[in-house]
Amino acid sequence: MADKIYDSPAAALEGVLFDGMTIMSGGFGLSGNPESLIPEIRRSGVKGLTVISNNAGADGFGLWMLLQTRQIAKMIASYVGENKLFEQQYLSGELELELNPQGTLAERIRAGGAGIPAFYTRTGVGTVVAEGKPVEEFEGHLYVRETWLRADLAIIKAWKADTAGNLVFRRTARNFNPNMATAAKVTVVEVEEIVAAGSLDPEAIHTPGIYVDRIVTSTINEKRIEKLTVRKREAV
Repeated sequence: MADKIYDSPAAALEGVLFDGMTIMSGGFGLSGNPESLIPEIRRSGVKGLTVISNNAGADGFGLWMLLQTRQIAKMIASYVGENKLFEQQYLSGELELELNPQGTLAERIRAGGAGIPAFYTRTGVGTVVAEGKPVEEFEGHLYVRETWLRADLAIIKAWKADTAGNLVFRRTARNFNPNMATAAKVTVVEVEEIVAAGSLDPEAIHTPGIYVDRIVTSTINEKRIEKLTVRKREAV
């Protein structure tokens, strides 16, 4: 299905962006961020966005770019991290934040892709996370009800795709990306390499092409390291 292939990140996003939309953005820290698609969203000027992502990038990189331009109105995330701009905008009241335990966030996204509108979890019971949510007892334990997450658009970073849209993720970049690819009306994927249909080992495919609408070759593959830790060289 060669019609899934687009010439540029800008072309891959054409016609799917609008003010007030909800976007899922893959990545964990700076690993697996859709580095080529985020700048195009920034350039489009679309605003009032609700963004679902584990975090909002780091200073100067990733979703931070959309915070800087005040295009994000609400973040649904599990981690503020080292992002000072994220922290400042939330504390000043500029940015609405729905903070989730990380496993709950992942399961809400997975549920959205699986068509499961709600589920129960023990995580967050008795804390602010459970405020305003139904709580029920199962087998002697309390569980809080969480609802699915779905989006208008998912922007995904994968390692390889074939022309049918089957995806392979590489190591840590296989984080929130596979689940997000299933939970949006439109899924746009940037990949490092596009190969012919049938050339990927079926057993190695992480996301089937049925979930993928548009594919583009990455133009940015910086893969910045958020915190570099190295072992000291031993004395000779």
